[in-house]
Amino acid sequence: MRPLKGSQALRKGRFSIGSQPYLVTTTVHQRQVFLQSEEAAEIVLSSLLWLENEKGSMLSAAVVMPDHVHFVVELGTCPLPQLVHSFKSFTANRINRLLDRSGPFWQAQYHDHAIRRDEVLNDVVLYLLNNPVRAGLVTDFHDWPFWYCKWKI
Repeated sequence: MRPLKGSQALRKGRFSIGSQPYLVTTTVHQRQVFLQSEEAAEIVLSSLLWLENEKGSMLSAAVVMPDHVHFVVELGTCPLPQLVHSFKSFTANRINRLLDRSGPFWQAQYHDHAIRRDEVLNDVVLYLLNNPVRAGLVTDFHDWPFWYCKWKI
């Protein structure tokens, strides 16, 4: 049997762990800046919050950048691939309608990182929220309009 190549090999042997917090990053197809409008960013943020009720996950934080999104989510009973698929499918349909376009919206793959015990969840959340600062879009992440955190920061 030939070994899997490329992105197929990345997911081999991976499984979702319930109650495990994950940092997830997904990118717009061809890094197009479709998420720069307030309406598109709001669709992304509200969809992530919707997943809490619908999939039993717990959203800790999220930041919507012009061409990608980062979020920290603690899994409930829904496996991570199913949760991300639901999010990407719903948001792609809604934002494509908003922008009067068709075709792929998100890159096919996404990056996930299980947050381990030796990592402090607060540090990961602060790193995520400061993404607009590192990108040079604002000097304080509080000034970026498209973020969410369940804790007061």
